[in-house]
Amino acid sequence: MKKSMLTTVMLLCTIAMNSQTKKELDRAAILQMAGCFEVSFNFAETFSYSTDENYRPSEVKHDKGLEVVKVLVDEEDKIVLQHLLIVGPPNAQQVIKHWRQDWLYENTDFYIYEGDNKWSYKSLPKEEVRGQWTQKVYQIDDSPRYEGSATWVHVDGKSRWENTTPAPLARREYTQRNDYNILLRTNKHEITEDGWIHDQDNDKVVRKLGQKDLVLAREKGTNIYTRVADEKGKAAHEYWEKNSEKWAVVRAKWEEVFRRHVDLNLAEKVDNKPLFKYLPTDIQNTSNEAVSTIIESFLR
Repeated sequence: MKKSMLTTVMLLCTIAMNSQTKKELDRAAILQMAGCFEVSFNFAETFSYSTDENYRPSEVKHDKGLEVVKVLVDEEDKIVLQHLLIVGPPNAQQVIKHWRQDWLYENTDFYIYEGDNKWSYKSLPKEEVRGQWTQKVYQIDDSPRYEGSATWVHVDGKSRWENTTPAPLARREYTQRNDYNILLRTNKHEITEDGWIHDQDNDKVVRKLGQKDLVLAREKGTNIYTRVADEKGKAAHEYWEKNSEKWAVVRAKWEEVFRRHVDLNLAEKVDNKPLFKYLPTDIQNTSNEAVSTIIESFLR
């Protein structure tokens, strides 16, 4: 083999090896977000740009909770993490099916939030997501929330991922505010020695058709996940053992909807009830047909 050809082959092998090593580091970082954690939730409006003299910023929020993050799927190009929130005193704990995050490697299919419970389907060229992971975040009823793609960065012993994407109002504000309709979220996930941090820099945006977006206020959020003994999450593990198959039916139906690759417009309520009221955390005897009928009734 000629020297120039040998050099080229060696270079390609080195690139392939480094690429695989990088992907393994990415996967390890994502999987570090699984486990049992004590969580502190902290949010505060930092700047207001309203010209209304009666404008009042959201109150500073500090809250704590115990959360189990379970790995539902662990494949080479896909990792699914389900959050389960434990509330109440130790002798009377209740489990709430919380948000879910799916991580997809070099994903090209996206649903981008446009406001008013509408998501636009968008397909990106493969080269634009080369080496990136998409984080897809879902509501407690497994309907879409927000998603975005970025590269995991590993430097100085730290692993970090950051993306900016539009989203619906946060649950903490959904019933409190109607003066903006888009939360432009800059989400930063950083793995730490004893857990991970979900850091946020968010813009509260007023979006109107044919007009330039107006930033009403800015918000800082810092959610700190500190790893604790897994046995503290016993209630969540027991809940999931009883209910995982039922929620698998719900996820499968949504996957079928997403594979249609068309824009989504979801009704806020059907017969005066939101979707999560039809799909409670203790689903009983839910069949594929029943779940399909419920979800299809919310599609517009």
